[in-house]
This record gives sequence, C-alpha cells and structure tokens, in this order.
Amino acid sequence: MTIWFDAKSLPATPYAPAFGTLSHHLGIVVTEFLEDGVVATLPVDERTRQVVGLLHGGASVALAETLMSFGAICTVDKRKFSVVGLEINANHLRGVREGHVTGTAKPLHLGRSTQVWTCEIRDVEGNLVCSSRMTISVLERKV
Repeated sequence: MTIWFDAKSLPATPYAPAFGTLSHHLGIVVTEFLEDGVVATLPVDERTRQVVGLLHGGASVALAETLMSFGAICTVDKRKFSVVGLEINANHLRGVREGHVTGTAKPLHLGRSTQVWTCEIRDVEGNLVCSSRMTISVLERKV
C-alpha cells in the first residue's frame, strides 16, 4: 500500500530540486520513490565537505530535511495543505571523504496535523553515516 496522496503525480526520477535552492546547490537528486518512502543522493565534494575533508554534518542534515519534507508534501493534497518542519535531529555516525551518500526517508507517523519521518543516510558501501528524525506540521492552506 502506497503512502503517496497521488502516486500518478509524483515527479519522474531522477528529479533535481528547483534551480537556486539549497538542494540544487548541494547537488541533491531524488532517485526513487518507494511504496513507503523516498530516496536521494548527495555528492561528497567541495560543496559538501567541511574543512578537514569529511562530509559536513550540515550537508547530511540538509539531505535528510530535504527528503523528509519532500516526502511529507507528497503525502498530502497540495491544494489543501502545506507542510513545515517543526524539529529535526541527527546523529552523525561515520565520516565520508569522497563519492556520494544515499538517504532513504520513511514516515513513522502520518497524522492529520503532524507527521514524523526518519531518514537513514548511507555511504556507497552501505554503512550508516547519519540517522535523522523530523517532526512536521501539516497546515491547512488559507483560501
């Protein structure tokens, strides 16, 4: 059973976020919609490394928040609702110096007014790099 509001209207993958956004600048690309989640990649390069050459924790959090927010908006009727993040946390578990990382975001709770999502970010060998959780508010659009 799919979690998506309208699976037929999901963007084709790979999907790159809008030009000029943080996700675009970081090189985040949505690569797959699962029945119960969404997957994207982030390059580990000069845009996303910190000064000692490791993937910047903020870049990992940006990937996680992008995925979880993107997933959340795709589960609601966008004509009636919008979603905004309330809280995010992340545990950085392993360093990455090159290549790319892949994030997979899935909901833990899809409620009427809140959603809770989790995102696992893994390196090319499948090692867990970062684990993140986000609480999202579902807001009714004012007409």
